[in-house]
Amino acid sequence: MSLSRRRRLAAAVGGAIVLAGSQLTVSPADADPAPPSPAPPPPPAGEVLHNVTYRARADGTSRGAVVAYKIDDTNVNSDQPTLLPGVTFEVNTVLTDPEQAGMEISIQWPYGSNLHCEILVDDQTVTQADQFIAPRLFHPRDDPLYGTLQCGAPLNKPNPAQVAPPSGPDAAA
Repeated sequence: MSLSRRRRLAAAVGGAIVLAGSQLTVSPADADPAPPSPAPPPPPAGEVLHNVTYRARADGTSRGAVVAYKIDDTNVNSDQPTLLPGVTFEVNTVLTDPEQAGMEISIQWPYGSNLHCEILVDDQTVTQADQFIAPRLFHPRDDPLYGTLQCGAPLNKPNPAQVAPPSGPDAAA
């Protein structure tokens, strides 16, 4: 049997196996698709969107790490990445006001680590912070933010565009 005939025979047998296998498998029925999440509203005319990159790193033991960051102009998102030495957590988003970009890194209190964060707006580093968190045997009761590094704008600060001015008879006072 010639080499070309063997190749044709192998191709024919392989095709038959694939065809037979595809007819024997059962595909699951699709459930009703989830309703699409509402798209964020488009920015007002003339307003520029800014690409924001958040980076977090922990050089040391950092179990229970939580990284919270502004995902858009009104919402804060958080992740629980595994921050090992040499590993950088990175996430990208889009904001209309780059002054609102902020993030917070925290680790569980018995552990210690050197925490590092960076915020880049349109590929330019605008904020960078480092803090050493020493390991502690007991939870410090006088410092509720122990084990936390804040970087950029505070996450709990309300957006001034969404705060409605007071109205009613007491508004003038």
